[in-house]
Amino acid sequence: MSIAIVGAGLAGATAATELRKQGYREPITLIGGEAHLPYERPPLSKGYLMGRQPFEKALVHDRGWYDEHGIELMLGTRATAIDLERRTVQTEPAAGDGESRAVRFDQLLLATGATPRRLDLGDGVGPMVTLRTVDDSDALRAAFRPGARMAIVGAGWIGLEAASAARQSEVEVTVFETAELPLLRVLGPELAQVVAELHRGHGVDLRLGTRVAPADLVGADLVLAAVGVTPAIELAEAAGLATDDGVLVDARLRASDPRVYAVGDIAAHDHPVLGRRIRVEHWDTAIRQARTAARNLLGAEEPYTRLPYFFTDQYDMGMEYVGSVGPDGYDRVDIEGSTDVLAGHAFRAFWVKDGTVAAAMHVNDWDASRVIRESVGAAR
Repeated sequence: MSIAIVGAGLAGATAATELRKQGYREPITLIGGEAHLPYERPPLSKGYLMGRQPFEKALVHDRGWYDEHGIELMLGTRATAIDLERRTVQTEPAAGDGESRAVRFDQLLLATGATPRRLDLGDGVGPMVTLRTVDDSDALRAAFRPGARMAIVGAGWIGLEAASAARQSEVEVTVFETAELPLLRVLGPELAQVVAELHRGHGVDLRLGTRVAPADLVGADLVLAAVGVTPAIELAEAAGLATDDGVLVDARLRASDPRVYAVGDIAAHDHPVLGRRIRVEHWDTAIRQARTAARNLLGAEEPYTRLPYFFTDQYDMGMEYVGSVGPDGYDRVDIEGSTDVLAGHAFRAFWVKDGTVAAAMHVNDWDASRVIRESVGAAR
């Protein structure tokens, strides 16, 4: 029995690792469009972007590990079509050099990730980049110099982490965001205000509740489009798998074809604890779902029950968040401690719905990691 994995990022490489750990000795083919070995993405907007961490630290494994474990790496290779009836993945070289190939499989794991949304603001706007790959991070870091002017469109996780890295490199930063506060959809107004104060306290020109116009970006040495991503589900759709803002998967991460699983950014997961579908774009989900899917490829029938988890580092602020506030929102936020993060204070926050904690977060309180996880789902 052979397993093909489409997507040679963190999720794909983690799944291959777990398959070998579980004793699977049959062929594994790992197909990815980037020429780099599989790597973790969080450092691209944090330590690597600031020049504090070498790229090698972000690698899932070195080249030798894949050779030693008999995993065929097809890097710099685009998967162009999936034929579920013939059980093949059609591939071609991403750069145009080399031959096309049909990779046969008995089971298939899709870990194709997401594609950054781009902005079209017309002529006259300076160089515009997104931040998804190590090459993107390299381009961004090359522009970091004292006095340089950087515009960031979008005050989500990536935009804010890039703003933090840029300010610590003495870059002048302006952030444009259509919402009234940064991370408003995730944190709500009570805690989003804390994030706004953090960035303004570090000299970011934070322009909220505004749509960016080309004139706003004139004079910027670099523009970062940080307006979210789109799940890369084109292959799955063309193959006839069920999709809806992601590849629809059941509690065990199985797609509409029982030989196919999907994980990470593309997985619209029927979460057995939350009782609804959710698609999570984060490092932790990529790792944990990949491990579960790998075991299920080998017959485990294990539901994926882990709650969504996020972390971020911005300036001297470290944050961990567990859980998910549902579409019905929350009744209140209980805050323990001081939210004056500019003064280095620590606090915990609990989003409560109908007397139950739906999500919890700590800021700069690393003893609370277990506490916040265990609080989700508990009465309060």
